[in-house]
Amino acid sequence: MSRKAHWQTVYESKAPTGVSWYQPHLDLSLQLIIDTKISSEAGIIDIGGGASTLVDDLLARGFKHITVLDISLAALGASQARLGESAETVTWLEADVLDAPLPKQTYDVWHDRAVFHFLTDSGDREKYAAALEHSVKPLGHVIMATFGLDGPTKCSGLDVVRYDPDRMQAELGDQFMLIEKQSETHRTPAGTTQQFIYCHFQKQ
Repeated sequence: MSRKAHWQTVYESKAPTGVSWYQPHLDLSLQLIIDTKISSEAGIIDIGGGASTLVDDLLARGFKHITVLDISLAALGASQARLGESAETVTWLEADVLDAPLPKQTYDVWHDRAVFHFLTDSGDREKYAAALEHSVKPLGHVIMATFGLDGPTKCSGLDVVRYDPDRMQAELGDQFMLIEKQSETHRTPAGTTQQFIYCHFQKQ
C-alpha cells in the first residue's frame, strides 16, 4: 500500500479523536510557536496537520497566513468541516511533503508533530530536509516533534525512527541551529503513553 493510501485509509476508518497521536490541543507546539515572537502576519506551515486542532488555536490567536499540508484528503476534510467558514482563510495542501510544490523561502515557522519519525528511508529524510531548506525563510523557525528514544518503535502499523536532539540535529544539518528541546509524555486515547521529543531549530 502506498503512503498516501495508508493514511487515507487511517482517516477514513477512524475518527480524528481515535488515532493514537490525537491531542485535544497541541499546547506545547502552540507555546513554542508563540515563543518565537513572530507577528500575526508571519507564514506558518503545519506538516501533517490535516486533522489537528493547531490551526484552530493559531487562528484564535490572530495568525493570518496558515498553511496545513497533509497527504490525506480525509484528514484535511475533518479540519475544514470543524472550522466551517473559517477554513476559507487557511491554505490547504493535499500533498506528500517529500514532493510538495512548496514556495521558496516563504515560511517563518515550519511545524511538524509526528510526521518525520515515519521516514525510515534515509533518502526520504534527505528529501524532507531539502524541502525544509527550500521553503523556510532565513532565520525562520522549525519546530519538530518525534518519538523519543524511549518512544514506540511502531505506530499505525508502520515502523518509525526514534530521535534525541543530537540525532535530529544531524538529520537537518548545520544550516539549522538547535534553540530549545523538550520532552513530553503523551497519553493516547487508548490510555497508553508515548515519549515525544520537541526540538526548536532556527535557520541560519
